[in-house]
Amino acid sequence: MRFIRAALLLSAALTPLPACAQAVKSTAVKPIAFTTRTLANGLRVYALRDTGTPNVAVQVWYDVGSKDDPKGRSGFAHMFEHLMFKATRNLVSEQMDRLTEDVGGYNNASTNDDYTNYYEVVPANHLQRLLFAEADRMASLVVEPKSFASERGVVKEELRQSTLARPYGKLFSTYLSAASYTKSPYARSTIGSIENLESAGIDDVRAFHATYYRPDNAILVVSGNFDSHQLDAWIDRYFAGIAKPSTAIPRVTVTEPDRTSAVSYTVYEPNTPLPAVLKTWHIPADRNADIPALTVLQTILSTGESSRLYESLVYRDQLAQDASSSLDSKQGTGNLIVYAILAGGKTAAAGDAALTREIARFRDTPVTAAELAEAKNEILTSAIESRETAEGKARIIASSVIIDGDPHAADQQLAAIARVTAADVQRVARTYLGDDQSATIRYLPADQKPADATATPIAVLPSVVTADLAPPASVAIVIPASDTDRVMPPAPGTPVATTLPVPVETRLANGLRVITVERHDLPLVTAALVATGGGATDPAGRAGVSDLASELMTKGTTTRSATQIARQIESLGASIESDTDRDGASVSVTVKSDQLAKALPILADVATHPAFAPTEIERARAQAIDGVTVAMKNPAQLANLIATRAVFGDGPYAAPLSGTPASLKAIARADLAASYAKTWNPAQAALIIVGDITPAAAKTLAQAQFGGWQAASATAPALTPSPFAAPRVIVVDMPGAGQAGVVVARPGIERSDPRYYPLNVANTVLGGGFSSRLNQEIRIKRGLAYGASSSVQARRLPGIVAARTQTKNATAPDVVALIAEQMAAMGTAPVPPSELETRKAVLVGNFGRTIETTGGVAGILGNYVLESVPLDELARYTDKVEGVDPAAVEAAAASLLDPKAASIVVVGDAKQFIDPLRKAYPAVEVLTERQLSLDSPTLK
Repeated sequence: MRFIRAALLLSAALTPLPACAQAVKSTAVKPIAFTTRTLANGLRVYALRDTGTPNVAVQVWYDVGSKDDPKGRSGFAHMFEHLMFKATRNLVSEQMDRLTEDVGGYNNASTNDDYTNYYEVVPANHLQRLLFAEADRMASLVVEPKSFASERGVVKEELRQSTLARPYGKLFSTYLSAASYTKSPYARSTIGSIENLESAGIDDVRAFHATYYRPDNAILVVSGNFDSHQLDAWIDRYFAGIAKPSTAIPRVTVTEPDRTSAVSYTVYEPNTPLPAVLKTWHIPADRNADIPALTVLQTILSTGESSRLYESLVYRDQLAQDASSSLDSKQGTGNLIVYAILAGGKTAAAGDAALTREIARFRDTPVTAAELAEAKNEILTSAIESRETAEGKARIIASSVIIDGDPHAADQQLAAIARVTAADVQRVARTYLGDDQSATIRYLPADQKPADATATPIAVLPSVVTADLAPPASVAIVIPASDTDRVMPPAPGTPVATTLPVPVETRLANGLRVITVERHDLPLVTAALVATGGGATDPAGRAGVSDLASELMTKGTTTRSATQIARQIESLGASIESDTDRDGASVSVTVKSDQLAKALPILADVATHPAFAPTEIERARAQAIDGVTVAMKNPAQLANLIATRAVFGDGPYAAPLSGTPASLKAIARADLAASYAKTWNPAQAALIIVGDITPAAAKTLAQAQFGGWQAASATAPALTPSPFAAPRVIVVDMPGAGQAGVVVARPGIERSDPRYYPLNVANTVLGGGFSSRLNQEIRIKRGLAYGASSSVQARRLPGIVAARTQTKNATAPDVVALIAEQMAAMGTAPVPPSELETRKAVLVGNFGRTIETTGGVAGILGNYVLESVPLDELARYTDKVEGVDPAAVEAAAASLLDPKAASIVVVGDAKQFIDPLRKAYPAVEVLTERQLSLDSPTLK
């Protein structure tokens, strides 16, 4: 999948700030410490030692990406990425998952224009095994017909999911790149096309590996808890013997010409709920000295609600439902990308004019000192957050090496950002962002195309330079070693003990709980105020009122306007977030620790004095309706909403949390005030502060800001469960949908149920992780989907258990049958001990990685508060998971995963699958999109 480089740049960007900014001192964040060496075969190694974590991250980045796709083979590098998880000479297919996920770690990979990276995080005692595995797939990948065919099918489903089924998928996946380049191979989409994927042969794959997957075209980054001398010895043992080919690495070195006259395209596409406009301007390579100023410009343009795009297009003019930008910088010519998804009733022409106007402001007038300081603070906070984990630090170093050729590039860029002036921002705007330097795409709904309108095709131009694959003269065909010759991975080492966070709780006189977790490794704090209530309290016909009330809490108080809230909090380098769940709501902020005393009064004001001003209500209502409208055109999202309503009927958890167009239109200010009052009460709330602060300091801040908070009622709203609805099979016909969304959902349990842990372990066997049974059957064995999973939602009241996937329309009945089959099998036999232990490790590993970050710890504790779970569950979680036995899993599965109690929902192009589905389920109900009503328990 294509990565937007701006996200990497911002996460990697950290630097001291100038005196004019409200900033931390220049010594607050130290550069990442690492050692480096280069093996004789050209492999560059970077080691980042951190004994404060029980984990280790291993990353191998190859200097080959979609720009290197052979002629007529767009999407090839990405498809090859998938094949790297198959067999090697010594590893059987999918063994990388056994070595990572099955021990509590995880693995993944991505393909970018410029690189392909492979990354794993595992408990530190498994480091040697991962080094062995990475070396083996670098040196001796097995490419055979069965895996090749299966993974090509998986990539096709990924393409259908990301490009064809998702609203605006074509805009971002294919049209953006094609419209931005006339000569550079960056014009081709990373995921490619069905036709190009079909044209690739197995010999092409072997040649690609021989050409690019070589030690002198790779970097190895190891970050986390390890012994440096032992690491060097292992790297020498496994990597030093990999031969360096004598042939040169082929490179496409074409330079994209400057754009000197504006280009514009208009397309009409199906599955487009609202018009969109996207504009791009060329920017120089990431190593260019102008990138820091462009980074600041992009941050001012679209980071946070005080950004120019949000303030003007979304908030003030209500022209766009969403407006944002990214700085997609690369090894070569990149792009500043600006887009707007228009609000209902607004035109693409108006959106185009507004985006053009906002870019012109940078050219015409210097940015303000306040904007400049805020942008630098936001970049710094983001950078600190990116360094909370071993994986994050490894990614910063690796991207700096591959993109910029220098492991210090991230620190150097941000030292340069500290020196950026308003004049610099204006200069780069004038240099790169002229009106005649833009490319524009107007992306319009197909059903609104006028009879006399002509669309402008967007395709990769014939002038784009690509190259034929040029492999070495001799490409070896690797075959798996025999059982007697196979070299097995080394045994794990001695486990490294995990240090668990220790919550410290106190209570203010008004009943507010104050929960602190002290952590001083980085100057960062997350503060979250969590209150019980939430979407389950929404009255009938007012679905979404709690969610809308939460949204409005940050849109004005009795003393601050929405704009003032955004500017004040974002000037500290933070952003304030409000959220609603079924059982509660929260407002939170993550900020540099020396800014917490300034941020907490804003959070307190938002939480305790919301104004619910009429103008803000109407603005938020319109944005919410547009957001729901977009979501309901995504087959997978719509299938989940329908399944939830089908299972819960008219119960408290049944209606869409974000509401429906009809329910949102019906909400009055009195409804919002009543919803707020049900939830936001100090006696049923907790302030959770995690990070660089002591419990005593946290209590002092809490008392100062929340000690005077009083509410009319101290009683948490009572929830009355309704009987679950009878199972149904429902199809919603979405003609022309690029894929079908499939959900099989049934009643579950409440969080306090003693079967909670056995059910979670059973669910992880069924659909938790890449090696789960659902993913094995649907993706790995058959290539029918990009992924298949299941989940358990256990709340104050009994929740829901659901399995889901997306597949091409014609195979929807097949995946329904596979999901039902696997759910039923879970309750008919014990899970084998070896499988059970690996699935427990998945849960324990996910938990361990979550508690590495301040936000992760705050999130877990917030859920404990909402579901009335004791805080010491944090210390007991691992033991409770590991204590689940096979009998408990089988019993939980038999009673809670049986598909006979499940409703089945399929959303897609019904004509392609309805006949075989009806044969299996004669009582299937077929609804059109127009007939569907999420406001009704009957869905009609």
